[in-house]
Order: sequence, then C-alpha cells, then structure tokens
Amino acid sequence: MKKKFFTNLTLLVGLNILIKPFWVFGIDRTVQNVVGAAEYGLYFSLFSFSVLLNILLDLGITNFNNREISRHPHLLRPYFSNIIGVKLLLALFYGLFVFGIAFLLGYDQRQLNLLWVLVLNQFLASFLLYLRSNISGLQKFATDSLLSVLDRVIMIILCSILLWTNIFNHQFKIEWFVYTQTLAYFIAVAVAFIIVSTKIRPFKLSFEGAFILKILKKSYPFALLMILMSVYYRIDSVMLERMLPGGNVEAGIYAQAFRILDAFTMFAFLFATLLLPMYSRMIRKGIPVEDLTAFSFMILMVPVMIISISLIFYRQEFMELLYHRFASESAKILAVLMIAHIFVSVSYITGTLLTAGGYLKELNLIAGTGLILNVILNVIFIPQFAAWGSAVASAVTQVLIVLLQVILVYRLFNFKKRTGLVLRFTGFSLLLIFLGYFSTKLPLTWLSKAGILIILAFVAAYLAGLIKPKVLISLFKSDEEAFLND
Repeated sequence: MKKKFFTNLTLLVGLNILIKPFWVFGIDRTVQNVVGAAEYGLYFSLFSFSVLLNILLDLGITNFNNREISRHPHLLRPYFSNIIGVKLLLALFYGLFVFGIAFLLGYDQRQLNLLWVLVLNQFLASFLLYLRSNISGLQKFATDSLLSVLDRVIMIILCSILLWTNIFNHQFKIEWFVYTQTLAYFIAVAVAFIIVSTKIRPFKLSFEGAFILKILKKSYPFALLMILMSVYYRIDSVMLERMLPGGNVEAGIYAQAFRILDAFTMFAFLFATLLLPMYSRMIRKGIPVEDLTAFSFMILMVPVMIISISLIFYRQEFMELLYHRFASESAKILAVLMIAHIFVSVSYITGTLLTAGGYLKELNLIAGTGLILNVILNVIFIPQFAAWGSAVASAVTQVLIVLLQVILVYRLFNFKKRTGLVLRFTGFSLLLIFLGYFSTKLPLTWLSKAGILIILAFVAAYLAGLIKPKVLISLFKSDEEAFLND
C-alpha cells in the first residue's frame, strides 16, 4: 500500500508543482498587484463568503461518496444517477440562501453582481470535486491527478492572455479574473463528467426519493464537519471586511499572506485526496494503517517544516518580491500563518484518517470547539490588531484542533508511541530553527541565504533519519520494504 501511495503521490504532487505555484505566484499574485489591495480585498471577502456557505452545495456528499465508492465500487451506478439530481437541487438552494444572507448584510449592487458569478463558480467547483471523488474512489488516481490541475491550466492560459497581451485595450478588472474561473471550471467539469459517465453507460438521471434521503442521512455528519471547518478556516477575511472601517484593504492585506498559506497547504490537501480512499479500503479490509500514517507524515512534514521556517525567517524579503504594496504588513501576517501551516498540514493526515474510520461525531466536536475559539479570538483581536489579529486567531485555533485530533488518533487506532521518530523530528525542528537564524547572519543575498538554509535543512533531515532515499526508491519496485522500525 505504501508503494501505491507513494507512486501516485509522486504523480499528483509532480503535476501540481508544475501548475499550482505558477497559478499562485504568477497569475494570482499578478492580479493582486494589478487591481490593488482594495479591489482584490473586495473579491477575496466575497469569495470567502461564498466558500463559507458552499457546504450547502454538497452536504458532505463528496467525502461520503469517496469513502463509499472506495469500499463498494459496485455502488457507483445507483449513487451517481441519484446524486447528480441532488447536486442540482442543492445548487438552487445554495444560491437562494447566499443571496438572502447577502441582502441582509447590505451588499451593494457591484458586490451582488460579482457574487452571483462566484456562486456559479462554487457550484462548478463542488461538482468537479464530486465527479473526481468517483474517479479516486475507483482507485483511478492517475486520471484524478490529471483532473486536479486541468482547471488551473485553463485559467493560467486565459489569465495570461488577459494580463499580458492587452487584447481588450483596457486595464485588467477583477471581474475578468472571476469570469476566467467560470469558463475553466465548466470545461473541467465537462471532461470529468464524460470520464465518469463512460464507467456507467448508459447514464440515466434519477430522483428516487427514498434512495436520496438515505444518502443525505448518511452524509449529514460529513456536511456538518465541512461547515465547521470551512467557517473557522475562511471566516477571518469576512470578519475583517465587515468589522473594520476600510475593511476591504485589511482583507486585501490579509489575503496577500493567506494566499501563500493556501498555496502551500494545497500539497497537504493532495495527500488527503489520496489517503481518504486508501484508508477507507484498508480499514474495511482490516489492514493496519499505522505504517502508512507514519510514512505519509514523514513525506509531508519534512518539506512543510522547511518551507514554514524558511518563510518565517525571510518573510519580509519574500513578500517584497511578490507584492508592490503592503509588503511589511502582510509579512508579519505571513510569519504567523506559517506556524498555522505546520498544524494545518498535520490535520490533513489525522483528520483524513478519522474521517475514513467513520469518527465523524468526534471530528465535529473538535471542529465545533475550534470554530467557537476562532470567532471569539477574532472578535477580541480584530479591533486591536486588524489582519494580524486574525492570523493569530487562526494559528491558535489550528494548534488546538491538531492536538485534539492527534490524541484521538492514538486512542482510537492504538498507535505505538514511536518515541524514536518523535525525538528525531523534534530535534530536526529545533535544528531547523537554529539553521534559519544562522543563515540570516551570512553576508549574502537573501535568496542565496534561503537556498543555503533549504539545502542544509534537507541534509539535516537525512542525518536525522527522516529522509531515506533507499526506501523511497525501493517503493517503485517493491511494497515489502520495512519502514520506521522504532
């Protein structure tokens, strides 16, 4: 199973390394610089608002479907025929609910015009994830990997034309950014639908009331979990925009740093997309998951720690490289969010394992606790510290959530303590902080110093036994290699 995980992870991460960084740092960053913090802050707050409510588009169906198809592939035909109809009905309900709340919040006409397109984008994105859940549930990970970057590839092409060719002889508008996303999502959804429908020909849309109610009843714990997680992860920018005078600017400053967090946590999300169907099938068959969990933790957390510590020490220089305005303000936020990044990444492993195991009640209690804490901290910190306060609230929330999830995993799955691995990883982390401080004292350019830090960090990880090239290479040949005999 480690071989299957690692080979598919290599393909998935490789494709995303080629595409996602250029999207974030080439396209998204350029859009922020071109339109300005206030305009991008307007978009970002509306985008976050649409995301907060997008669970109404899914009600946990996608994660439930992924888990069920992984365990019982023969359910694809009846589930797909009925869930398509449910998704369309949920889209209508979602749109009405979003605009009802938007009117209550007093959004103006321009905000509403932008919001309806974002609502459409959320539906297309949710539908794409559902279609992909069928593909990954069937263990077709290579196909799913290609679909995971298709929409971004199309967006990059379209935005590149609009940003750098001046084809319309007008300055780039934030609305254009939203419209390109719509077209890209539509094309990706069409391709994914064709792929899935070939597995169940002939496809027939169905509305079996009893069957639909059965699915919704089983999926509602997933829905509650996604609601809670979305709110405590995305509510910061909405509260900033609503609570502060000139909130658009503060939301834009926060967005500059948050986009970096969002970009790097995407790789942890990729782990989760592979681990959920694998964990689900392993648990159903009674296969122990401890080795795969330890293996995925090592593969993920070594680069996560290196990225986080590097960006903390070189936050100012990094933000000045990316942005024309508010670099100093967003650099302070980035340092805090990189601490959150470490714990968010861990939660993508522990949370996915608990989800696959069906421990939704426990996960919902943890997420609910995190949401309450996050809102309270935002209410306290935003008036005093603005965007930086939101970052602190997010980091504290993530630390609490991960600690509770780790404790739960050890209790429910009877994991060994693995003292050796914990000590090596702790020692590596402390050494990494020292290397980061040491690198700042070198009489070199910041890029050279950051490069030296990254190289030394990987050497330290190797010496600590956290990176084992022979084991990784062997996984392409055999699945019988011993791993982490602590």
